[in-house]
Amino acid sequence: MSKKDDIQLLRINYLRGPNIWTYRPVLEVWMDLGNLEDFPSNLLPGFSDRLVALMPALLEHHCGVGERGGFIQRLVEGTWAGHVLEHVVIELLNLAGMPTGFGQTRSTSQRGIYRMVVRARDEQVARSALAEGHRLLMAAINNEAYSDTELQAAVSRVRDIVDECYLGPSTAAIVAAATDRRIPHIRLNDGNLVQLGYGASQRRIWTAETEFTSAIAEGIASDKDLTKSLLASCGVPVPEGQIVDNAEAAWEAAEDIGLPVVVKPTDGNHGRGVSLDLTTREQVANAFELAERHGSEVMVERFVRGQEHRLLVVGGRVVAAARGETASVTGDGRSTVAQLVDTQLNTDPRRGASEDFPLNPVKIDTDTAILLDLQRQDLNPASVPAAGREVFIQRNGNVAIDCTDEVHPEVDHIVSLAARVVGLDIAGVDVVAQDISRPLHAQGGAVVEVNAGPGLLMHLKPAEGAPRPVGRAICDHLFPEAPEGTHSGRIPVVGVAGSAGTQHVARLVAWLLQLSGRHTGLACRDGLFLDGRCLDAADCSHWEAGQRLLINRAVQAAVLENGADTILRSGLAYDRCQVGVVTDLGGFETLGEFDVAGEEEMFKVMRSQVDVVLPDGVAVLNAAVPAIVEMAGLCDGEVIFYAADPAQAVIAAHVGSGGRAVFMRQGKVVLATGASEVFLPGLDKLTLWQGRHVPTAQDSLLAAIAAAWALGIPLNLIGAGIEAFNLDTTVDRPSPEGKTE
Repeated sequence: MSKKDDIQLLRINYLRGPNIWTYRPVLEVWMDLGNLEDFPSNLLPGFSDRLVALMPALLEHHCGVGERGGFIQRLVEGTWAGHVLEHVVIELLNLAGMPTGFGQTRSTSQRGIYRMVVRARDEQVARSALAEGHRLLMAAINNEAYSDTELQAAVSRVRDIVDECYLGPSTAAIVAAATDRRIPHIRLNDGNLVQLGYGASQRRIWTAETEFTSAIAEGIASDKDLTKSLLASCGVPVPEGQIVDNAEAAWEAAEDIGLPVVVKPTDGNHGRGVSLDLTTREQVANAFELAERHGSEVMVERFVRGQEHRLLVVGGRVVAAARGETASVTGDGRSTVAQLVDTQLNTDPRRGASEDFPLNPVKIDTDTAILLDLQRQDLNPASVPAAGREVFIQRNGNVAIDCTDEVHPEVDHIVSLAARVVGLDIAGVDVVAQDISRPLHAQGGAVVEVNAGPGLLMHLKPAEGAPRPVGRAICDHLFPEAPEGTHSGRIPVVGVAGSAGTQHVARLVAWLLQLSGRHTGLACRDGLFLDGRCLDAADCSHWEAGQRLLINRAVQAAVLENGADTILRSGLAYDRCQVGVVTDLGGFETLGEFDVAGEEEMFKVMRSQVDVVLPDGVAVLNAAVPAIVEMAGLCDGEVIFYAADPAQAVIAAHVGSGGRAVFMRQGKVVLATGASEVFLPGLDKLTLWQGRHVPTAQDSLLAAIAAAWALGIPLNLIGAGIEAFNLDTTVDRPSPEGKTE
């Protein structure tokens, strides 16, 4: 078989918002198959077998057949290389830990040119999977060497980018819970700073910290001595202790407090530098040196007997609890301690270095606390314990056994009180107790630490017991369940799609929203505006400008103009909207690069605006365009038709079935709901309004009125607002010198 031409990747777009393919972000790839256009998979000898041998899980891909093995069936029957590349990229993403099941490949009007898309939660990850999949596919097509080792290396490279780019487990759990509640999110940096919701209704999180997490409370939590004194003053049981500045003082404090003791840094975290159950001067001295390396001050405190527990407090209540367990090994008379740790502890399938594992590997050679505990047993990593001897290895670092259902109500009360005293809305409270199902005072238990920004992984993926929905608990804390008919985290968003006069529609709707008392943002081809003040005079009918509005905490309502070019190049800036307006299907003459050549293709583009209307939202559609009328069946919410001519059959049928419509009669604007009609107050003659104010078409005015009606703006305010509206006087534009005119 002669060598086939390499597939040429002509253009790669990352569509970050809802688009012509799906509601979610996708990577869109335009490709030229070259001479592979003449060679579907069934005409490439041995290709299917080679590909499946490399990626056996392709058998699970349903493809268009709709059942397991569907893609393999397509391979055998014959499918083109662009479609195969789609499935290879999807499988690489699955193997790399970013599972996806969505992909499509479509031919274009040019022979051999295809568009392929795959679901892509992160652009860099998807680009990496595309590059690796492209190389693998060409090797399989041309029967070139490509081993399983090379495949694993490719998966590892993609996984590295996943680890680098994707949200951490705590943040991801909260975002997933918000998504389940249909609360939108925007990632604000490359790390874990995420905005949940839009505009003035948003909340921000950074891992398990929220915008309600006080900086003062964080400072208190980082000072363990201050935390203990505050807790003790409020009746929370804490172990008594003293801050010391040298090893001799540490031993004196230990004698005063009474042995055994704990030595730890006052501002450490994650158990670093903590030594427990110390009973001798030498142990205390060594522990002091360890603690000094991990914090600014060292504390000696009473050792509380029992197991370590981590209780997660969210919004004043305990939502999850995990218990720790000690780690030990048993000697066999032949193996060193280090070897026993590797064979008896680190082989536990629950242990691993990544976030997929609830327990970390035990690193005996580098963990100073472990080395000190071995020293107390007259051992070191190279020692060979006698057969049957139990060797204690680790006291903490294994808090991963769920015990939420065991927490005593009094313990819940004490722990919640501790979080409130420190001032944290979300806290990880460390408790030492012999039995968490009994009151602390009765067993001598104590709260030993209160932590800001606690990790959630131990509750999401416990080593034992059931996972706890802690992400949902935090989401519900930020967004208490909204009353029926409202949406948590959302502001009214109006999307205006089309090409003729859409900026006038958007400007007028934004003006009416502003008059109704809401701080309103507007992004359109005339610029970026906030309450009528122009912030940017450039064309802002694009994704980036829309995002600027949605992250602005002052914005209580947003109006965004969306041309076809915006939808095709980047997708919509919002996930859903309250009102979606479609005015026309024109402008396709400039969209040749997207293979859009007429109304049929424009329908697929503009329907994106209707697809994202919320179930209790409204699509405002031009009844004079039959293809736009067809979009009514795609809307999850209500539909309001508008047209200058009330004799439109669509209008009559719609109001006849109880629907709403806006149209003209005798020069006046009529708003009809079923058989009920009202004239828009404040406008005597439309021709008078057009002559005195804006040079826009009747259709643009009617579309704006319908959108304002859909938003619940009072009709008298709509009429008065239109009379007062003027494109030149309702906008404060920055002058060339930067001064507002």
